[in-house]
Amino acid sequence: MTSYRIADAARLLGVSDDTVRRWIDQRALPVTGDSPTRVPGDALAAHAQRLAESGDDERGPLSSARNRFTGLVTRVQADGVMAQVDIQAGPHRIVSLMSAEAVRELALEPGSLATAIVKATNVIVETPQGGHP
Repeated sequence: MTSYRIADAARLLGVSDDTVRRWIDQRALPVTGDSPTRVPGDALAAHAQRLAESGDDERGPLSSARNRFTGLVTRVQADGVMAQVDIQAGPHRIVSLMSAEAVRELALEPGSLATAIVKATNVIVETPQGGHP
């Protein structure tokens, strides 16, 4: 059976090692009994699915897109009509090309919280209502 060290489990889930340890202490994640502590792969996969399912904000827009990456805007490069926006979502760097007008309307700037929504080959960026988490 595949199992993961706490640090690897945290990296895969996009959380801190302390968060994984807290889930283990709360019995939300089982461990194998090995030393150092390891999390069974099937339990980690089931936990990742539960996190993804619970992450949907019911107050937000309905969408058929399932690939959502919430993170911090790390770079905005606007040049005339078009702009490039980089988002760091855990270990994932998402790059979106959009109009400079959309960047202004969404108030995107380094440090802003944003969600990249990926469907097929398009990346859609949205921010929480009111611009705050």
